[in-house]
Amino acid sequence: MISAPALADHADNHIKVGTVAGPETNIMQLAADIADEEYGLEVEIVEFTDYVTPNAALADGSLDANAYQHEPYMQGMIDDRGYDFAVAGYTFVYPIGAYSETYDSIDELPEGATVALPNDPSNEGRALILMHKEGLIELDDPDNLEATPIDIVDNPHDFEFREIEAAQLPRVLPDVDMAFINNTFAQPAGLQLDDALISEGPDSPYVNLIVVRNGDEDREAIQQLVEAYQTEAVAEKAKELFKGGAVPGWE
Repeated sequence: MISAPALADHADNHIKVGTVAGPETNIMQLAADIADEEYGLEVEIVEFTDYVTPNAALADGSLDANAYQHEPYMQGMIDDRGYDFAVAGYTFVYPIGAYSETYDSIDELPEGATVALPNDPSNEGRALILMHKEGLIELDDPDNLEATPIDIVDNPHDFEFREIEAAQLPRVLPDVDMAFINNTFAQPAGLQLDDALISEGPDSPYVNLIVVRNGDEDREAIQQLVEAYQTEAVAEKAKELFKGGAVPGWE
């Protein structure tokens, strides 16, 4: 774990942004270069190796912003720790998709098909909400991000659901008609988002965010960072790094 940096410099031309080490840091570096070129804004990137410390550092003033989390996660941290955060802008959706080794189209899926779902609350809800949006099932509350099969009120195609640990889903794909696999596990298994029968789009509630302390979202330097991030060059860089598995959330 990287310790929190010193108190952030609130000068109009210098901000500190927290990221989690990996490709998302590389994407932010490009956004930082654009912000420097376009606005003369110096963006200092502080890398972390966990998902808790960047929010703690933002809350205590060590950072001006962070960019690594989606809104359900942020809201959970707010509820648990009392943080006073706001959303300054959107980055990318790293989608969950439905894959099949047997069928090339969602329309080919037979009656009574076996559908594998990740068994963790967050990703299982994502999968079921996506099925609801596609008209494959009906949920009693399509806004319930922790929906499970017991929340299905209409299953017109008599799908059979199997709840499986997310990391194991690529392995069971040959044994089911369709499996919902998060990009975290799909890409290492050689699955591309273009191969998915259905997948999340920019309207997903799991779009990642640029997060700031409440009241800073309209700060000029923060908006300059958001504008630098939400560019075609950054979108192309993410496409390259994530092999198509990153969907711009601001479009």
